[in-house]
Amino acid sequence: MYLKGHNMAMDRIAIVGGGPGGLILARLLQLRGLSPVVFERDTHPEERPQGGSLDLHSETGQCAMKQAGLETEFAAASRPEDQGDRLYDIDGTLLFDCNEPTDNRPEIDRTVLRRILLDSLSPDTVRWGCRIAKVTSADKGFVIVGDERDEHFDVIVGADGAWSYVRRLLDDAIPVYEGVTLVELGFDVERHPAIDRLTGSGKMFAAGDNCALITQRNGHNHIRGYAGLRLTEDEAKQWQTLSPEQVRLALQKAFAGWAPMLTDIIETDEIIGVRPLYALPVGYRWKSREGLTLLGDAAHLMSPFSGEGVNLALTDAVDLAEALTSGGGWTAVTRCEEKISARAATAAEGAARGLNGAFSSEGVTPLLEHYRARRLGN
Repeated sequence: MYLKGHNMAMDRIAIVGGGPGGLILARLLQLRGLSPVVFERDTHPEERPQGGSLDLHSETGQCAMKQAGLETEFAAASRPEDQGDRLYDIDGTLLFDCNEPTDNRPEIDRTVLRRILLDSLSPDTVRWGCRIAKVTSADKGFVIVGDERDEHFDVIVGADGAWSYVRRLLDDAIPVYEGVTLVELGFDVERHPAIDRLTGSGKMFAAGDNCALITQRNGHNHIRGYAGLRLTEDEAKQWQTLSPEQVRLALQKAFAGWAPMLTDIIETDEIIGVRPLYALPVGYRWKSREGLTLLGDAAHLMSPFSGEGVNLALTDAVDLAEALTSGGGWTAVTRCEEKISARAATAAEGAARGLNGAFSSEGVTPLLEHYRARRLGN
């Protein structure tokens, strides 16, 4: 589709990354008559764990699913009953327990959301097992150099996450370690009834002295857990080299003195991985370059302690699909990028506050204030 009044064509669009943001962008572009190609390094959808449960917000993530014509599929697969919150101190005292959701933010497993989006796409939209070797400038657009063939595209969208290759073509911004590392854990409800009771109808948080234990109800009788603590970046990298049993021993030392009902989380689990948290600077904005753009974590990586990540990615895709098909040329995309960055700056500030509140020398107090304010609608 040559855009009237502009020199640039936007027929051939490549999306690098097959996460929720990249996939819903492909869906939205297909609804507008385009045939985008998604390059995904995984060889198939189930190659690696996709993470835990996500809450889609009514004004952002759910709105994006509606724009993509997938609100019925989302409603059928989501879990509005799993929006509860619990908060404990390190002695196991229950300080906050809310089973009635204060917001319209139903949960959905990341794997399930990805499957809904994949099923909505035309066959062969996603090229599995495609690692991009290089991107080079062409006369008009760019050439993606792959293992099997080179292909020309008018536009390349980086939906390729925290360590985005496409972002490196725009500037030299590198995510910075935030001082907190999470150890990801997994529980089967039937085998771990105590963890099931502890978690309640949604998410459980226990915090104190710069450490936190978190459990979150997922679908299919599964609970995802996280043990978080402040480590230096070198320590975090060292933890990533440890065996699961060595990680468990390190966690036992870090959480010594916590109530047994809480430390049961680190004693009886499957250790999935060690996840140091990184973020781009709050307010990060890349210089617009015709033919290259970003969405999701590639554009605004932040900690998960605002609950905004996937919601931002889905909303970015809605705005970018509109800009790419508006007839306004790259000027429309540049305006869209400004909107994406401004929206993300507000969320990133909240994510930084959330992280510091969860891992605070003040213990559980900042989190308790946060939960009480949410209940009051402040």
